[in-house]
Amino acid sequence: MYATLSFPRLIVCSVIGAAAALGGCVSTPVPIEPLAIEPARQTSEAATEFVPVVRYNRYTLVELAPTAAQRDLLLQTVDVSIPGDVHATVGDGLRHVLKRSGYQLCKKTHPVTDLYVLPLPAAHLHLGPMTLRDALVTLAGPAWELHSDDGKRQICFERVGGVTPAIPTPEPTVTEAARSFPLTGDQP
Repeated sequence: MYATLSFPRLIVCSVIGAAAALGGCVSTPVPIEPLAIEPARQTSEAATEFVPVVRYNRYTLVELAPTAAQRDLLLQTVDVSIPGDVHATVGDGLRHVLKRSGYQLCKKTHPVTDLYVLPLPAAHLHLGPMTLRDALVTLAGPAWELHSDDGKRQICFERVGGVTPAIPTPEPTVTEAARSFPLTGDQP
């Protein structure tokens, strides 16, 4: 009986048999009841979070709102290399950092003059990327507190804890230095 069946008929019969076998394995889906969806509540927070956007390119949407650094200029990011002049001072560094920031240093008063005339450390010749506020605080150091007048766009510094007088340090005498570091002729 198998000899009378041709090869194409054999393939057709096997495909039909496989389809019939697989057809019995199909289960019918169980109907799912729809979930009750609560309507979205309109709150005042949702209304204030609306930010208008505009399509800038094919895949780019741009918010039509100022960034935080545009609102508060002390949050703008700066990456500054201060020219390494021989006589660069902290005041020169502060003025260089503030050049295109929109701020300027306030008028010189006696206590802040002490800050401005200090030599600029080599570690402060390159600052950033960091915020403008952090760059100014870094240049001034921990002994000075930053104050900004946003109305006049001025930056002022005040010594932490008010004006403190300089504490004179006594000069060591020759005998104290000799006892601390005894020198003998045998040492290189």
